[in-house]
Amino acid sequence: MGGRPRGRLRVYLGAAPGVGKTYAMLSEARRARERGRDVVVGLVETHGRARTAALLEGLELLPRRTVTYRGVTLTELDSDAVIERAPALVLIDELAHTNAPGSRNAKRWQDVEEILHAGIDVVSTVNVQHLESLNDVVEEITGVPQRETVPDEVVRRADQIELVDMSPEALRRRLAHGNVYGPEQVDAALANYFRVGNLTALRELALLWAADKVDEQLGRYRSDHAIAGTWEARERVVVALAGGPEGDTLVRRAARIAARSKGADLLAVHITSADGLISGGDPADLVRQRALVEDLGGTYHQVIGDDVPRALLEFARGVNATQLVLGASRRRRLLMRGVGVTTTALSGAIDVHMVPHETTGGRYRQRSGAALTRTRRLSGWALALAGMPLLTAVLRPAGLTLPSEILLFLLLVVAVALAGGTWPALTAAVAGFGLLNWFFTPPVHTLTIGRPENLLALVIFVLVAAMVSTVVDLAARRSREAARSRADAEVLATLAGHVLRGESALPSLLARMRETFGLTAVTLLERGPTPGEPGPPGRDGESSEDGEVLKDGGLSEGGREPSEGRGESSEGGGESSERGGESFASWGAVGAGEWRVVATSGGLPATRPGLADTDVVIDDRLVLAARGRLLEASDRRVLEAFAAEAAVALRQQRLREAADRAGPLAEADRMRTALLAAVGHDLRTPLASAKAAVDSLRSTDVTWSDQDRTELLATADESLIKLNRLISNLLDMSRLQAGVLGVKLEPVAIEDVLPHALDDLGPLRDRLASDIPPELPEISADPALLERVLVNLVANAVRHSPDGERVLVRASRYGEHVEIRVIDRGPGIPAEAHERVFLPFQRLGDRDNHTGVGLGLALSRGLTEAMGGTLVPEDTPGGGLTMTISLRRAP
Repeated sequence: MGGRPRGRLRVYLGAAPGVGKTYAMLSEARRARERGRDVVVGLVETHGRARTAALLEGLELLPRRTVTYRGVTLTELDSDAVIERAPALVLIDELAHTNAPGSRNAKRWQDVEEILHAGIDVVSTVNVQHLESLNDVVEEITGVPQRETVPDEVVRRADQIELVDMSPEALRRRLAHGNVYGPEQVDAALANYFRVGNLTALRELALLWAADKVDEQLGRYRSDHAIAGTWEARERVVVALAGGPEGDTLVRRAARIAARSKGADLLAVHITSADGLISGGDPADLVRQRALVEDLGGTYHQVIGDDVPRALLEFARGVNATQLVLGASRRRRLLMRGVGVTTTALSGAIDVHMVPHETTGGRYRQRSGAALTRTRRLSGWALALAGMPLLTAVLRPAGLTLPSEILLFLLLVVAVALAGGTWPALTAAVAGFGLLNWFFTPPVHTLTIGRPENLLALVIFVLVAAMVSTVVDLAARRSREAARSRADAEVLATLAGHVLRGESALPSLLARMRETFGLTAVTLLERGPTPGEPGPPGRDGESSEDGEVLKDGGLSEGGREPSEGRGESSEGGGESSERGGESFASWGAVGAGEWRVVATSGGLPATRPGLADTDVVIDDRLVLAARGRLLEASDRRVLEAFAAEAAVALRQQRLREAADRAGPLAEADRMRTALLAAVGHDLRTPLASAKAAVDSLRSTDVTWSDQDRTELLATADESLIKLNRLISNLLDMSRLQAGVLGVKLEPVAIEDVLPHALDDLGPLRDRLASDIPPELPEISADPALLERVLVNLVANAVRHSPDGERVLVRASRYGEHVEIRVIDRGPGIPAEAHERVFLPFQRLGDRDNHTGVGLGLALSRGLTEAMGGTLVPEDTPGGGLTMTISLRRAP
């Protein structure tokens, strides 16, 4: 398999269950088989849908892998069997699925990565609510948390994404006809998750996410094919900020222009030239305007460019902008005429809006690569060429002495040097030497100099002129270097601000580098470890792979069959233009000493040093490769600073990953330590009480009455019940932490479990009342574990209830679940502490340290979740706390 190229991934994306993702996947598989491809089914979930199951007929089904977890037998994808079978194409449903504990990989998408690395093409499905970046948004919309997620980057890396779209009304009709769920689930689904508002919002999320993917592919295609023109596929409004107070007006005007088009992007750009962008502007204005742009939903960018119009248009074309907003002062002081006119003349298909404003504080200036501007150099030449003859004509009839004439010519040369720099001044000095010699030095009208002192004076005149012009040029260069250093500092400060505001470190750094220096691609490369050399830390102590060379791919419309000429994926497009971070493969797939892409931004990345225009070596393993143009030495110094920060960001990311892996281990160790500490006191108390009662009964020194014997036996019995409950809690919590607690799910009637729980409560049973409807359906649970949960919750409720108040246990059906509520009238707990009470060894509000180790609620939630349910606290109307257990109805 080592010689096979990496397989291609195709993902069917849907807005909600039931839109037809699996159906579209199976339909494509059947078409591929008809074209002669070797197609197998790795894992497909039909969810009891007859039309979907019918499409499986005739397709080869690979056996699933069985996993036993807590006494429950589960089936999972057998990735090893898929790799061994080595088909051309395999179908794997539900990309975001979480594998059963004990599996080699925690997530199904990791299994898919292994299959892709084996050279096998994969077709999979995913719903928009399972995308990691949208998880919290979907929960806020639907009220249903999604615990199974897949990183967006995994889906974005797919070679092809097909959006399977369906209107909310059509999906609800499918649901009502029984094509999605069984008849008993339809009413609850329509009234909850599948409401029209929910489905409309989910559909919009799916469409926008797919549109972003298409936009990335379009940008990649334009970059790969060197397309500089603007394609108005999406409105993007760029506003140029010069650093004056007029910028606020420009930003708001650009935001209004963007708001006229649904989904338009707003981008603000600040061009930093080599000698400083702003003339008379205030840097505080830029800080305020950047915050305003971000408040309006836009992004702020900073670009270095000496030719302001060209740098501005290069940025606009690079982001595929459709409209450009510039400021134009009514006093004609915001932009020099050349900048505004040149930008408009070169804008091409980009619409340019010139927004007039009274007050201006910034002014763009076009600069060349020389120390002095082109205007100053031209004025210097003009002064030299016109001033020397004019001065000669004025001095000839004046009759001044030669020293006075030399001083006046020297004054003119100094003026030329101040205006135009070295070369105009040297030219003026040589011309002045000739004119003084010919017209003013005896004998006149000859090149002969009669007196030695006159020759010395003329030579000194030339030397002084040369020195003055050199000093002026050197001062101009120093001023330019200082301004360049200031510009570099501004760029670094802007970049650091983006990272500090929470942007993903590596993608942010690389994207800002690419924009700042006008590059086509910036890539962070890492060399694989040589034999005997450890790799960088990754998951589970292994080396990590943060990326590979990007592949082309496409996105087609949902449910539509690609044409025969296109094969299994669409042409053009590309993957995410900004990647970095999470690992997807092992170093073994890369090879010892080979280079791999850790993160990249822009077009086609360089896959090894030497393929880029500029390589910056960070250390023995890391190299930053930049494509697009050769960088000057001053640019390279700033790029080296960026590269060092990128290396730090990569190391910090890997340290965070290592810390995340160490967290559960530390928590388990803390749990074990706390368990041992708890045993020392909490086990000793009931054990001592029981032992004292038994010793008293066995004593022959005292004659006990029947009543005394009964009380001593009751004390021993109560202490042993408490001891048994405590030991059971400790053991079960330890098993939960270790993941070895056996769970046997079966149909259970609540009215059968509750009496056993009452027996375990002992004397506390008298303070309990129940309300269990006789028509309540059975639930899927482990009877013994459910009994333990009820005992712990009721005991906790009784302990916190006022004397004389009874604890109520009530049950009701809610959709496909049955909810059991344990209701007390105690003091309750504040909303911010609802989750804290489920931490082990927490007894919220207790002042008595002898009432137990605080495991009851933590254990109850752990046992409930082990049975596939949830346990959440709620405030009891009128005061108190209600603990709600939600378990799935038995089939």
